[in-house]
Amino acid sequence: MEERVLGRTERPVSVIGLGTWQLGADWGEVSESDALAILEAAAEAGMTFFDTADVYGDGRSEQLIGRFLAENPDLVVTVATKMGRRVEQRPENYTLANFRTWTDRSRRNLGLDQLDLVQLHCPPTPLYSSDEVYDALDTLVEEGAIANYGVSVETCDEALTAVARRGTATVQIILNAFRRKPLDFALPAAQQAGVGIIARVPLASGLLSGRYTESTQFAENDHRSYNRRGESFDIGETFSGVDFETGVAAAKEFSRLVAEHIGAGVTPAQAALAWVIQQLGVTTVIPGARSVEQAQAKAAAGLLAPLGEPFFAAVEKLYDDRLRAVVHPRW
Repeated sequence: MEERVLGRTERPVSVIGLGTWQLGADWGEVSESDALAILEAAAEAGMTFFDTADVYGDGRSEQLIGRFLAENPDLVVTVATKMGRRVEQRPENYTLANFRTWTDRSRRNLGLDQLDLVQLHCPPTPLYSSDEVYDALDTLVEEGAIANYGVSVETCDEALTAVARRGTATVQIILNAFRRKPLDFALPAAQQAGVGIIARVPLASGLLSGRYTESTQFAENDHRSYNRRGESFDIGETFSGVDFETGVAAAKEFSRLVAEHIGAGVTPAQAALAWVIQQLGVTTVIPGARSVEQAQAKAAAGLLAPLGEPFFAAVEKLYDDRLRAVVHPRW
């Protein structure tokens, strides 16, 4: 699989990485044996970038990755984790002391002396402009606890603020065919600054797979059930902020465009992933996988030929007609 340099980390990573939220919690149950099999399948398929967070299953996702790495000591994988969501979301909680506590916990979970990349996990907006926060992150680098730091953001404005900081190695942002705003400003600014872009929620929480109908039901412990109106965290993290019924209808149209422009042999999910990595400025995209088959199929998207301008134009029109008015102004 193609690899690209991940911004200021200077590390090469696969264009399709693995998001591991689902290995911890909030996407239904994934057993320990299944989680380890998914990680193995992802690595065998050429994924060299795993993304996790200290709150995914209260550390379960990190621990599973740590176990997998211990069992495969010769494997070259960059692991990115996140911190900041273990406390009430108030700026005064983002201190060097807490950063040390959180990164020490992640190092234990992952079995690593030094963390490859630590990202602030969608913190309160004022923190992207805080000199004290960046000074604390620089201190962690100087002390050797982390090699690099970045941010995970909800909005394009947050991304632009973080990109302007010299120490920001990466920005993680929601980007998919139903969430196009980062293409306007955030990605060009990051590319100019040499900051890596990690694209998350690339399938709009599964909508772009084309498998859901208006009657699809999700488990009670799945955020697609309990966060549809933003009850637990930013609504943009669930179905990219698109109303479910509206999203299902748009996904049917997306599937039709895939069949019309790309043809048999490429699933809507694979086309959606390829659409992301074929955007200028994207370093890697991090779909989740809840089975070995899903991991293998998503990795295969990294091998697809260019999708072609007619498909890109048709997807843009779909967005403009159905989604732009409700999604574009918000994030």
